[in-house]
Amino acid sequence: MNSLARRDVTRRHFFGQCGVGLGAIALNQLIREDGLAAIGPKIDPAHPMNPRVPHFAPKAKRVIYLFMAGGPSQLDLFEDKPKLRELQGQAPPKSLMEGKRFAFLKGTETLLGSHRKFAPAGQCGMTLSDLFPHHRKIADEVCWVRGMKTDVFNHAPAKLFMNTGFQAPGRPAFGAWSIYGLGSEARDLPGFVVLQSGPRGPRGGNTLWSGGFLPTSYQGVPFRGKGDAILHLRSPEAMTPNRERHFYDTVSALNRERLAETGDPEILTRINAYEMAFRMQTSAPELMDLKSETPETLALYGVKPGEPSFGANCLLARRLAERDVRFIQLYHTNWDSHGGPGENLNADFEKVCAQVDQASAALVLDLKQRGLLDDTLVIWGGEFGRTPMGENRATIGRDHHVDAFTMWLAGGGVRPGLIFGETDELGFGVVRDPVHVHDLHATLLHQLGFDHERLTYRFQGRDFRLTDVHGQVVKGILA
Repeated sequence: MNSLARRDVTRRHFFGQCGVGLGAIALNQLIREDGLAAIGPKIDPAHPMNPRVPHFAPKAKRVIYLFMAGGPSQLDLFEDKPKLRELQGQAPPKSLMEGKRFAFLKGTETLLGSHRKFAPAGQCGMTLSDLFPHHRKIADEVCWVRGMKTDVFNHAPAKLFMNTGFQAPGRPAFGAWSIYGLGSEARDLPGFVVLQSGPRGPRGGNTLWSGGFLPTSYQGVPFRGKGDAILHLRSPEAMTPNRERHFYDTVSALNRERLAETGDPEILTRINAYEMAFRMQTSAPELMDLKSETPETLALYGVKPGEPSFGANCLLARRLAERDVRFIQLYHTNWDSHGGPGENLNADFEKVCAQVDQASAALVLDLKQRGLLDDTLVIWGGEFGRTPMGENRATIGRDHHVDAFTMWLAGGGVRPGLIFGETDELGFGVVRDPVHVHDLHATLLHQLGFDHERLTYRFQGRDFRLTDVHGQVVKGILA
């Protein structure tokens, strides 16, 4: 036993201490080959969140991404298709179905027109259904991208694809790429914050805001929508500020000693996380306290103090933006309108629309009146759209559709009041100005000041990027 123990210690000593220190060699090699010395940004490993200068002058300083988890039906919200109503109940044209794959359709389904009432809104004439009355107030403030396309038709992989540019876990989220490239100006709050609402979390879970192979400092930090933003952040009652400061300093010293021994860059992440947690004991409660908001602002968002909701999260998103948080992502479920219990296109769809309509519009209007919209990029959309065919279920619903769906963007140098893209008369495919997910990512990074082909991170011998080997900036939507 003693011989084995001595052998184990000797091995550790050899790898950690021997000669010039293999741990230090490994750290230098990682820095040189796996990220920090690639053509990505120059980063001080001891201060990974320090603000950095992008490739060129950005139009947007921060992002608020309103992610509608489940895939909203564009055909019941944004796209009026009279021909689809006319042909309701008929089989779709075979020419449109050839070579297509769907999550649940069996080939026996028929066309389903929307029974919603549509009317043009704003000077741009964007058609909106009666389910989104508040969106009519922002019709000329946002850019309507009607020609979105994606590659993946199941929820978790499609959410990953929309967030990371790849359909399997392990890649960094768009928010993590943003923090990696720009750092954060918020000293007392994380650079990438996630807020959730709805009956459950999004399929895919925390892989959707993961840092992937980037240093974990850049991953998203989920905040709760009520009470303490993060559990166990408060100090124990018997802990005085001086004792707590001494505790953090002691832990930091031990971590730095271990860092010198091993060269593990994740220890720096741990050190920075402790320091952020200490500062957030003051900043997080102040952020979550809505008492400073006027009754008029609460009414604008439809927020009732103390009640968690998508509206409350939108208001928190504005407050986070005011505090220089770089990337704020909201997830709201459930938009998965297949038909059946809890997922029909009648009462269930009406409910989820009512939960997000007012607050989504309020966020744009509030940012504008406070002078924040010009340099804040707001994104609204899901992982895919919905089919022109109905599903054979107990109640009305639609399957997942990757070939045509709608998203909208506002602020951050995007052209307001623009309807970009067009789909065919049945809403099956894009006939003008298609925008693939990779194109969207390239465009969003462009607005943050980055050439998407140059914002890379070397991992396992390859330079990775958000857009992989694809993507074109969609110049037609830029102001």
